[in-house]
Amino acid sequence: MTLLAVERIKLFTTRSPMWCTLVALVVTVGFAALIAGVDSESPVTIASTQFGYGFGLVVIMVMATLAITTEYRFGTIKATFQAIPNRTATLLAKTTVVALFAGLIGEVVAFGSVGVSKLIKSGADLSINTAFEWRATAGVGLVYAAAAVIAVAVGILVRHSAGAVSLVLVYSQVVESLVALIPKVGDDIQKWMPFYVANKFLTGDPDATGRAITDGPPPSDAVLSPWWSLAYFVGFALVLLGIAIYSANKRDA
Repeated sequence: MTLLAVERIKLFTTRSPMWCTLVALVVTVGFAALIAGVDSESPVTIASTQFGYGFGLVVIMVMATLAITTEYRFGTIKATFQAIPNRTATLLAKTTVVALFAGLIGEVVAFGSVGVSKLIKSGADLSINTAFEWRATAGVGLVYAAAAVIAVAVGILVRHSAGAVSLVLVYSQVVESLVALIPKVGDDIQKWMPFYVANKFLTGDPDATGRAITDGPPPSDAVLSPWWSLAYFVGFALVLLGIAIYSANKRDA
């Protein structure tokens, strides 16, 4: 508990987490408000309110990456490891705090997007009843938390802020999309890429009432079912974190 308290204090006494949280809220909820406010023949749905979740995800991953790389940048990680020689426990505590915070932000932006859409289009049916609707909203926090673990792991491995942030953003936003362009095998490979699979958890098995999933985040054709997709994404995050912690224990701070 002491380690968690220490990492919580570190996280909330720096500016970048607060700015990233604000940007994630403004961008994600702002997109929901924009979509709800535009006159369109398509009705506002739970899926459409979550259109901007991917933009918030990018910001949260930047925040999670900076949470660890700034310690390497300013050398505070050395003092931390001297005070607490158990590097594994220290890094797990930091990852836990960052992931929980990212998950909380995910829930706020998801339900905030639904709320602002309901304010703008009061007549829209935005009740959350089906399994799909619950995954599309409450599931955002789970995806954000797992993505934060991936970002922290990359930060531990790379240690340089610019390099780690660039790697996280280029991979999640560019590489997984470009993989599909590989002749013959690209589509099959993409179906197993972690962020593409995670999107299946939020967009898979859409609402049986017929509200178009295409009104929200782009649907995923990953082969796994929604909940197995989440398990796959979390498993990938934990494996990468394990590799990162092993690396941190084998080299100088």
